[in-house]
Amino acid sequence: MAGEDIERRLAAIMSADVAGYSRLMGTDEAGTLSALKALRREVFAPQVAAHKGRVVKLMGDGALVEFPSIVNAVNCAIAVQRALADRATDETIRLRIGINLGDIIIEGSDIYGDGVNVAARIQEVAEPGGVALSGPAFDQVSGKVEANFADDGEHEFKNIAKSVRVWRWTNNVGAATDLAEPLPLPDKPSIAVLPFDNMSSDAEQEYFADGIAEDIITALSRVERFFVTARNSSFTYKGRAVDVQQVGRELGVRYILEGSVRRSGQRLRVTAQLIDATTGKHVWAEHYDRELSDIFDVQDEITRNVVATTQTQIQLIEGSLFEEMEKLSLPVWVLVNRSWKQMYELNDQSLQEAISLAEEAVSLDPGSGRAHQALASALFHWIWMGFATDVGTAFARALRMAERAVRLDKNNEYSHWTLGLLRLLNGEHDKATAELERAIEINPNCSLAYGTLATVLNFAGYPEKAIANNEIAIRSNPRDPSIFFRYSGLALSYFLTKKYEAAIELARKAVHLKPEWHVGHAVLVASLVESGQLDDARLAVEDYVNQSPKASIGEIAELPFRVSAHREQLVTALRKAGLPA
Repeated sequence: MAGEDIERRLAAIMSADVAGYSRLMGTDEAGTLSALKALRREVFAPQVAAHKGRVVKLMGDGALVEFPSIVNAVNCAIAVQRALADRATDETIRLRIGINLGDIIIEGSDIYGDGVNVAARIQEVAEPGGVALSGPAFDQVSGKVEANFADDGEHEFKNIAKSVRVWRWTNNVGAATDLAEPLPLPDKPSIAVLPFDNMSSDAEQEYFADGIAEDIITALSRVERFFVTARNSSFTYKGRAVDVQQVGRELGVRYILEGSVRRSGQRLRVTAQLIDATTGKHVWAEHYDRELSDIFDVQDEITRNVVATTQTQIQLIEGSLFEEMEKLSLPVWVLVNRSWKQMYELNDQSLQEAISLAEEAVSLDPGSGRAHQALASALFHWIWMGFATDVGTAFARALRMAERAVRLDKNNEYSHWTLGLLRLLNGEHDKATAELERAIEINPNCSLAYGTLATVLNFAGYPEKAIANNEIAIRSNPRDPSIFFRYSGLALSYFLTKKYEAAIELARKAVHLKPEWHVGHAVLVASLVESGQLDDARLAVEDYVNQSPKASIGEIAELPFRVSAHREQLVTALRKAGLPA
């Protein structure tokens, strides 16, 4: 109320519920209620008390708990899950637990506020038997609890204004623990370029530092004898104090390049250092003080030093990795990088902003291939994610932009990648394959091209070949926030090859990571039907309809399958599960 004192405090909030509670009640109401009461009495309440928590309220199968310590909250959650895993008599009851550290409003014995809402949303994406943490919660417990958490990327939640980074712990082998396992080093020099720190007083210059790091990643990726981690994985460490040896293990690389950018007016200072992640020792460090107009020369020098240091026998063609890259004017370069930054968010608002920024870049430089490519890519993803209202007009414009991008800059892998995406959307599988193979020829480390080639192969009728390409994409981009595309692609491959249990596991990962992604839902539902789990398939349809803007058989029937039997198998299974026409 206006003028009324509101009591607030910072607290650790745990939200928990029973996975599949409605289905369990429908199967055995009395037994489920009895098991739930025993769980609360014998496991949940004692652990909460032991870790100095307070049960705020019980809600059906759910519980809201407040802790004064985030470490206590996480230790309690893990203790509860481990205890439940050991109770053979209650094996049908599995909890999902979400924990957040945030500001709460106290009213009597109850609590409210964004801190509580975020905990509830995170709980919804937790694995059954697992624990999910918000980014602020993880930052406070990292190194203080005996458990490994895997970065699950940024999540968009309904009624939560900002995206939330989620970290997962699970008792079982699955998506989260897979990502936490150290990756083996490739048999070639391997490197990850971390996002450069913005040391300027203006936070709006963040995209400027990101753009420098992204261009260095692109240049290094074109060296065929290098293994370079993709941008989307290395940028998951943005804004965090990191242990480079841990990063090396998580990404499976030997070298880490990190740096900073300070811009003051038209002056620029860039620092860079190359670290051997296997030992933690510095290989070299350098700083560059230049005029802003010299930014591309600085990028070139850093790239030369990395290559020369890590594998001296590599000769840079004609002395520069940037010779084959289009030289943009600084204003256009800024607009293109800002457009890409918005594009990575993959929601309606961010994609429309990406389109607007790319349009401005094209207007400033009608001869820029990279500007046209950014606009084509933003338009494609606006269509593919189901947000475009006039698909025909958006597609025609995107295709024109992509074709022009290739004509203007034939050596840009991302232009060929985008044109390949649009060829696929138009059902031109062979032309799409040719564009993607050309992208890989230009940049042997282009994870986007490998992943999209896998998608094309699935729809062209070669799911076995698609599996290998998706695995390459995942290995080179293991922490990609948009990895849900790869998981749903692998799930579709396994569905088409009748390996339904593997398809279910991968489709669940895709749906957890991007609840509005319609292909992940469709493959999950169809795989459950084909494996004989019709009741679970019908529950999955309910979730599909609630989450996806493209939840209908008609939308799935329009996917560009070349083999009609593959389309029919998917559509028939969805119809059997009750998906609306």
